[in-house]
Amino acid sequence: MSRADRLVALLEERELDCLLVTQLVNVRYLTGFTGTNGACVVTRDARLFLTDFRYVQQAKQQVPEFEHLEASRELLGDLAAQLGGRAGFDDAHVSVRAHRLLSEKVGEGVELVPGAGVVEGLRAVKDDEELRAIRAAVEVADAAYQELRAAGLAGRTEREVARSIVRFLEDRGADEVSFPPIVAAGAHGALPHAAPRDVPIPRGTLVVVDLGARVDGYCSDCTRTLATGSLEDRPLEAYEAVRRAQQAAVDDVRAGAVCRDLDAMAREMVESSFGTGFEHGLGHGVGLEVHEGPRLAATAEGSLEPGNVVTVEPGVYVPGEFGIRIEDLVAVTGDGRDVLTGFPKELVTVDG
Repeated sequence: MSRADRLVALLEERELDCLLVTQLVNVRYLTGFTGTNGACVVTRDARLFLTDFRYVQQAKQQVPEFEHLEASRELLGDLAAQLGGRAGFDDAHVSVRAHRLLSEKVGEGVELVPGAGVVEGLRAVKDDEELRAIRAAVEVADAAYQELRAAGLAGRTEREVARSIVRFLEDRGADEVSFPPIVAAGAHGALPHAAPRDVPIPRGTLVVVDLGARVDGYCSDCTRTLATGSLEDRPLEAYEAVRRAQQAAVDDVRAGAVCRDLDAMAREMVESSFGTGFEHGLGHGVGLEVHEGPRLAATAEGSLEPGNVVTVEPGVYVPGEFGIRIEDLVAVTGDGRDVLTGFPKELVTVDG
């Protein structure tokens, strides 16, 4: 069954006659189109794809299963003309202005109905082709950590290390990085999304490194906290608290696991062991976007199912002292889990 066919089944559940898809990641997922301007309309009986003159030939190659319509200068008007009945649209991505224009252009009797999350729900369950691409992206990311291990960190600036990661990932075959790398030493690591600085990394500290690669459109995401020499007892105790909680959470990833329960378990383990923990969620889905469904968080809904690919990333952040995060990418299988990340989670010392 094609992705568009699976989408039609969901439209019937929501009592929608068609769905307008304009968010480019969702368009790519359904059609394979990688250009920067395109949209599609899926109905029970038709698959329509629209783009402008720049991408007509590209679309013929990438979107063979859809009927092609070349858009005029009024793309929204062209889209509106293809809608009928109860027409779903992605209200999470359609602007107020775009919605107003659609409302003005749709035909008599067409009802625009919010349809956010329909395609994202499909995207949360990866097929074999998607898993292959994610595995390839993970392999490149693992190699980047091995390169850091060999090259060392002490004496190099955070920004220099971050730039070297980007170059390495691209040289090893990544399309691009899936997000700008985080390299944060010492107290700077207490900022979960710290930006690399032109500051040399000292010896005898912890360094949070968060990186990911994109291969064939699909992302990887991995965090390791590395040491640049011997450490005092307090950061070592914190590291072990995070590592134990992270491993316990990974071990509990399976089909049927309640997303918020996984988050609560890891959070409680870190806080009970070290006295403080992390404010962010335990994890998130990864695919065409580095942050997508499902979420592992206190406010998350639902349970995991086979085909989900999620991060598991508890941490400790002590302002003015250090930060620690350990993150694996884990695929949910029919009988458990497959940990995709390969770089060790035991504390690795890269200098000293």
